[in-house]
Amino acid sequence: MKIINIFSLLFVCLICKAQTEKNVDHQSLLWTRYYNQLTLDNKWSIHSEFDNRIFINLVEENLYEMRIQGRYKINKDIEIGAGYAYFSVATQVPETTYDFRIPENRGQQDITWKQEHGKVTVNQRFQVEERFFHNADKIGLLPGTTFYWRFRYRLQGEYSFWKKESQYLKAIVYDELMINGGKNVVKNTFDQNRIYAAFQYGVNKNIALELGYLNSFQQRASGVDYFDRDIIRFTFYHKINLNKKK
Repeated sequence: MKIINIFSLLFVCLICKAQTEKNVDHQSLLWTRYYNQLTLDNKWSIHSEFDNRIFINLVEENLYEMRIQGRYKINKDIEIGAGYAYFSVATQVPETTYDFRIPENRGQQDITWKQEHGKVTVNQRFQVEERFFHNADKIGLLPGTTFYWRFRYRLQGEYSFWKKESQYLKAIVYDELMINGGKNVVKNTFDQNRIYAAFQYGVNKNIALELGYLNSFQQRASGVDYFDRDIIRFTFYHKINLNKKK
């Protein structure tokens, strides 16, 4: 019932947003990511990632982030996870830069479930985040933090072109909605929508490469200002298996 209420609220927000005059800032970015999956046994694994994001038109740093989470497989289709992420934001607008960075500390919990239909895999994820932003103005950091909830739902499809031994090639597409929550959210309950398409190539059983395009349409705190971001994303996946099979 809570999930239904959340998405009903999102629908209302989208209608209101469509009726409001928008100031849209178009940006181009490059995201590069290293993603490590450390398998402990048949149920438990530790996932970590390092992500750097830069603007392309005016070459400026956007942010970098580090994330770690523990994941547990309930069965072959359902998996849960919980972890922590640290973000260091340089600027959200490349024309405006500062000599300081704004930290964000974030907790996260999620549940994912998948269904396989031949060469097609459907993957759904519902994620909750607790976001703590360090207070700041245009001069520097201020004492204290500001807290927001964020709720994310992602529907993802994968299509396997071919798979041979430890190599494979597949296409990935997804749509993800994000909603802000908490008393500090005033005008931007709708956070953003992300649409992604990519190809992933498995080099061997331990390494995979992914290249894709992501469009992020994000509402800012004012309620009338938006980011429309065209993003090229490259990911290096690295698996390490500590599970000793007898």
